[in-house]
Amino acid sequence: MPRIRVALVGVGNSASALVQGVHYYRDAKEDESVPGLMHVNFGGYHVRDVGFVAAFEVNRNKIGKDLSEAIFTKPNNCAKFADVPRLGVKVSPAPILDGVASHMRKVFDVYDGSAVKADVVRVLKESKAEILVNYLPVGSHDAARFYAECALDAGCAFVNCMPEFIASDAAWARKFEQKGLPIAGDDIKSQLGATILHRNIARLCVDRGIIIDETYQLNLGGDTDFLNMTVEERLKTKRISKTEAVTSLVPYDLPTRIGPSDYVPFLGNKKICYLWLKGRKFGDRPLTLSVKLEVEDSPNSAGVVIDIIRAVKLALDRKIAGQLLSISSYAFKHPPIQVPDSVAKQSVEEFIQGKRCR
Repeated sequence: MPRIRVALVGVGNSASALVQGVHYYRDAKEDESVPGLMHVNFGGYHVRDVGFVAAFEVNRNKIGKDLSEAIFTKPNNCAKFADVPRLGVKVSPAPILDGVASHMRKVFDVYDGSAVKADVVRVLKESKAEILVNYLPVGSHDAARFYAECALDAGCAFVNCMPEFIASDAAWARKFEQKGLPIAGDDIKSQLGATILHRNIARLCVDRGIIIDETYQLNLGGDTDFLNMTVEERLKTKRISKTEAVTSLVPYDLPTRIGPSDYVPFLGNKKICYLWLKGRKFGDRPLTLSVKLEVEDSPNSAGVVIDIIRAVKLALDRKIAGQLLSISSYAFKHPPIQVPDSVAKQSVEEFIQGKRCR
């Protein structure tokens, strides 16, 4: 029996990297610095303590499969970096709602069924899931809130990895607090991705007395996440989330353009980010900075989610309900409170030690 029982909404590339990562690091030594992990031991929980007990999908080729098989089923293209044994977790059908854009129905090979809320809640209860992790596609406004309600009904904590504002919304936070359940979110930051890099460059300029006049961040990718985001109306909250993550650290109005810019199929799960910044230093002398970052997208977030899951489990153990401010500020683009990353990291360490209540 896993010490931390996790259910997944969406068995795409992000879920693939997370499931693989738990097995890849299951023998990581706690007294060593391990590449790719921020914490081997997080408040008494090792990576191997994370276990998956349920998963929900709309892809007919994933539904009914063992989770260990479904994570490698097309259109997933996350690199295989771990052999995952059979997990005994059958992927369950999910309600479609607005989680599938019209241009994605064929790509996702959407099934013809009609699962309802009672089915999801039943699976969560029967599997004794403690934490529900939301990996829905960008633009899933109604579906994200549907699963938050399912978590409340089933008595699960909720981790919102996508850019719908739930954990950062006071009304939703109150619902979880009233149920005695923790919630973390919104919109996952990668370990070293475009947002965390852009934030720290902006913060460095502010700290060193450089005035930023304008900046942009353009992102290219070739997986289903980027294909989904080719429809602009699904991007409203994504652009807000990514933009606020950077501009919140700059104490003046900053002309900014941030967000997904194109889908390039042959890039696969690779993400390419271009950052550009123009500013002024001493004597109003001009300064420009250009950065290019290339990463495998899905594994870049999985190491962060492993820490979030363990932080939420600590909150469950300590009977902490509502917004988890420390891990949300550290691990998400649109948390309830935006603080510099160094402050957020210190808050997480204090939370682990029990010096901070949330």
